[in-house]
Amino acid sequence: MSALFPLQPGGAASELTDGLGPHAALSIRDLTPMPRFGIKGAGSAAWFAGQGVALPPVNRLAQHDDTTFLRLGTNDLVCLADGDNEGLTRLRRSWHDAAAPKGYWSWREESWAWLRLGGAALEGALQRLCAVDLRAQSFRQQDVAQTRFAHVDAVVFRCEAGFDILFDITLTAQVLAAIEVARHAAEQGEAS
Repeated sequence: MSALFPLQPGGAASELTDGLGPHAALSIRDLTPMPRFGIKGAGSAAWFAGQGVALPPVNRLAQHDDTTFLRLGTNDLVCLADGDNEGLTRLRRSWHDAAAPKGYWSWREESWAWLRLGGAALEGALQRLCAVDLRAQSFRQQDVAQTRFAHVDAVVFRCEAGFDILFDITLTAQVLAAIEVARHAAEQGEAS
């Protein structure tokens, strides 16, 4: 049986999918079903380094083998595949087969929702959703913010299409409702 995520048909927040997709002001894409995994604890960073991954500093990201690596702590790493996931699948298999020390599985694929925001009104919406200054001059391309977003704890980072947001999957409906309010306010701001 495959996992059922909140915004999929039959999911707990499936009635909110009207807000997803491209919109003139702010587009929202649900990446929650995309492959990812995380490990944390003693040995995690050393294990990744042993796999040839050049790890970024804490609160930064790096790319390796079509996988995005977010370093949330010295030994707290999350791997995301936004498309071809062969590199991520290979890493996950290697981790499962490896002997300790290798850290422990942190269940990121089951416990986090993953949204991508983009569009012309993105900057205005982000100002309403997050206290961190996410403008390009303040928040660089490979920065990672562990902060509050839409009133919940979240991980935020810039991608080519806009911003990716990772947060507790049980709060998907609440986050989408806050994004919708910010979208309407940003649209009104653009119209004035």
